[in-house]
Amino acid sequence: MGIGMEYGARSDAGRIRENNEDSLCVAPEINLFVLSDGMGGQASGEVASHLATESIVAHCREAEVNPSLPLIGERIEGVSDASNRLASAVRLANRVIHEAAEENAAQRGMGGTVVAVWIAAERVSLAHVGDSRAYRLRGNEFEQLTRDHSFVAEQVRRGFMSREEAGTSTLQNVLLRALGVEEEVRVDVDEQLLMAGDTILLCSDGLTRELSDAQVAAVLGDVEDAQEAADRLVDLANEAGGEDNISAIVVRHAPKPVGTMARIGRLGRWFKGSEFAS
Repeated sequence: MGIGMEYGARSDAGRIRENNEDSLCVAPEINLFVLSDGMGGQASGEVASHLATESIVAHCREAEVNPSLPLIGERIEGVSDASNRLASAVRLANRVIHEAAEENAAQRGMGGTVVAVWIAAERVSLAHVGDSRAYRLRGNEFEQLTRDHSFVAEQVRRGFMSREEAGTSTLQNVLLRALGVEEEVRVDVDEQLLMAGDTILLCSDGLTRELSDAQVAAVLGDVEDAQEAADRLVDLANEAGGEDNISAIVVRHAPKPVGTMARIGRLGRWFKGSEFAS
């Protein structure tokens, strides 16, 4: 991997569900990491999530070989070529899933979330749709980088529901935006500066519904090896109940001291608040 990167990835069905509708796809040679949580009955969610991750990585790899490859959708002003390419890849994934569902009655209505990061030249391009999340641990700050496209998250943002109420709501699975549901999808795109020691976490809601931000931050701060950190997060989520599929991708930029974050986290002094699920 380039620019001193290391990563770890793991996906698990959890303790309740028989199928794993989460999908991970990584392209370490270009520092691209993609996670999708599928939805749809009779294994259609598995199909949707695999279509999402594989088509995104394939599109970005093709663009690396052929930079003149046309973008899917309109160019976004004010962001880099890499961010525009990542948004293009997500739009393509939406199209692929939607067309597959239209062609197969058994897969009608399938869809999924996606969260993806592409790291180039000390810059992180981030794209997402749905409620799979990206977080960053930087020194003593643990911050959510994405805003959930879900009903309960929107209710919290508007002040109609507390974070506690949202956490126990039966409407947590209701998404306002997802891949494959419509012919077109609006993709949220962001860019972040990558600093030495940064840790980026991509995860499905099966992780964040079982573990608090403090628990996640403590693991990322305490466990130096990226793969070990991903494994530990999934194991803890299973120990906490494992009611959904659980997936995590941990990406680190260069070695960093460990332990400090966990100690601060346990004292409750580290948190840089994020909107409930946003």
